[in-house]
Amino acid sequence: MRTIGLIGGMSWESSAEYYRMLNEETRRRLGGHHCAKSVMVTVDFAEIEAMQRDGAWDRAGALLAQAAGSLERAGADLIVLCTNTMHQVADAIEGAVNVPFVHLVDATARRIAAAGLTTVGLLGTRFTMEMDFYRARMRGHGIDVLVPDEPDRTLVHDVIYQELTLGRVEPASREAYRRVIAGLAGRGAQGVILGCTEITLLVGQDDSPVPVFDSTRIHVEAALGLALAPDEAARTA
Repeated sequence: MRTIGLIGGMSWESSAEYYRMLNEETRRRLGGHHCAKSVMVTVDFAEIEAMQRDGAWDRAGALLAQAAGSLERAGADLIVLCTNTMHQVADAIEGAVNVPFVHLVDATARRIAAAGLTTVGLLGTRFTMEMDFYRARMRGHGIDVLVPDEPDRTLVHDVIYQELTLGRVEPASREAYRRVIAGLAGRGAQGVILGCTEITLLVGQDDSPVPVFDSTRIHVEAALGLALAPDEAARTA
């Protein structure tokens, strides 16, 4: 198994979910006492969150690129960024390392396309829903993305930053998310992307009338698939 390098800390709850899912999936695939070979660097989410608010994406990209470089030097054979929103700076990270960068949006798009869907809803931070980095990459895979209208985008964003990233899971917010998901389905979404790791702490398939695509789990499965792939497959990833 190749060593998976994880850029974590955005938030630590998100990183914990990545680590848990990665090792659960490793045990499911390999059995016994197997766990994933991994190394993680954790950034301070307070610093990243401030850069997001200030629009300082270049600074954030440089910081995360530095983290990726440290993972490569520590022996990582591939890099995973444990957050949806910060894939806004994926190019900076990918350009800083010589090992594969497993892009979350590509992995999620491939799963949606394999299900035969062409239009999906997206829930995530305001940055993920409103900036074009996520939707444009999805369009490159032939998938159209719908996002909630206002004031629901604000609601979805605020629940993430004011509750989920602080460890709070509120029943009222679960009901609100269910309503937003139903609204996206009513507008033509054939499925819904849970485009922020912490959202999976709040809602899942049972909360949606259409298929749910958990971007975190999909990302983990893609990374593990590469970590376990034969040498030739890994070289061409």
